[in-house]
Amino acid sequence: MNVKQEDSSDEIGARIRKAKKALEKIGYTPEDVSAKEFYDYMNGEIFSEDTTTLKDVLGNEYLMVHELAEMSELKRMGRTIDTRVIVDSPKTVIYEAHLKAMEVELEYAIFKKDYFMAKVRIKQHKESVLNDDPNLPEKLRPRAEEILRKFKSLLEQRNNQRILIQKP
Repeated sequence: MNVKQEDSSDEIGARIRKAKKALEKIGYTPEDVSAKEFYDYMNGEIFSEDTTTLKDVLGNEYLMVHELAEMSELKRMGRTIDTRVIVDSPKTVIYEAHLKAMEVELEYAIFKKDYFMAKVRIKQHKESVLNDDPNLPEKLRPRAEEILRKFKSLLEQRNNQRILIQKP
């Protein structure tokens, strides 16, 4: 464990506890993830061009919820969370965990009524996963598309309800 990780371990632990409580509010029970596991995962080897940093994630409650859910899903599939879990796991496993985490994150944003963030993340999901990710396993494309449809539909329903309420 290097000095940088030791310095951030308390902060990471506190953010994990906060994200765990957030997930439990929407009925998702995360696995236990240590600060070391979280640090290693966020600083580990990857096969994509993702530029999201540990600092980015720690500073955003939605990304914390996403990453904790993603690590939880990987643990449920028997993976060990370390610096190599992404490159040493089949891509289908990584994307199944990512897609579940995306769905959980969007559910959390809607639970919080943060429709703007939900729209932003849906757009990012469409652009970065569906339109521009050469690593997305073809067999998981329908699942990724279903997440897009489901949450776009939920947001459209919400917009339609707002319009109906506003009419005299």
